[in-house]
Amino acid sequence: MIVNIAAYHFTPVDAPRALADRLRERAEAGRLRGTVLVAEEGINLFLAGADADIGDFLGDLRRDPRFADIVVKSSLSRAQPFARLKVKVKREIIAFRRDDASPLARRAPTVAPPDLARWLAQGHDDAGRRLVLFDTRNREEVGYGSFAGALTLPIDNFTDLPEALSPHREALADATVVSFCTGGIRCEKAALWMQASGMDNVVQLDGGILGYFEQAGGAHYEGRCFVFDGRVALDPDLQPLVDGVDAGAVPVAA
Repeated sequence: MIVNIAAYHFTPVDAPRALADRLRERAEAGRLRGTVLVAEEGINLFLAGADADIGDFLGDLRRDPRFADIVVKSSLSRAQPFARLKVKVKREIIAFRRDDASPLARRAPTVAPPDLARWLAQGHDDAGRRLVLFDTRNREEVGYGSFAGALTLPIDNFTDLPEALSPHREALADATVVSFCTGGIRCEKAALWMQASGMDNVVQLDGGILGYFEQAGGAHYEGRCFVFDGRVALDPDLQPLVDGVDAGAVPVAA
């Protein structure tokens, strides 16, 4: 079986190119495939390989004090879902282009997956406020599945989110808004930007949809979660939509 990992971590990186080169060398040594993004604000990675090789890579990464507590989400597949290894240095580990959305200074408040499942079951948060789940992903991803009744936006790129959200802001004023995405990185930036722009009623789903699947299953979620590799999408049991195929024949999204 192939182990698939997804992880991100915001931390200052003063030499992104040097870190990228080291991570590439370590991933190549373990015959890992996938994508690693490095920026001055941290790292974002999706990798797949043999269990022992993934373990060696993560052990080396966590020996760096900056990444000692990186949270990793794991799932299994029969086939390698990536065609090759790509390691890139970027301005941001997820492009948003908003100066008031940096998680280096602070994090937005979070709700843990079991708590969100409980809120959804009771129909409100612990303070009695109504809930609005806010999907920060693009329209292609949403097409594979989302939380029931979630607010979704007709966007193709994460950078389009602020403008697309504008018509909904007034209607969200009396709700607890829970931003969510695949693994947590986009909903974290979105929640910070929303707070900075005057919305003090926003929390982010800690760990995103994949973290929710791991800790709360599929309660209140409809469909699958799109992932950016040859598996295409995962169900709440973290089983792939496409499996057992040669990754070289599968288009891989960036």
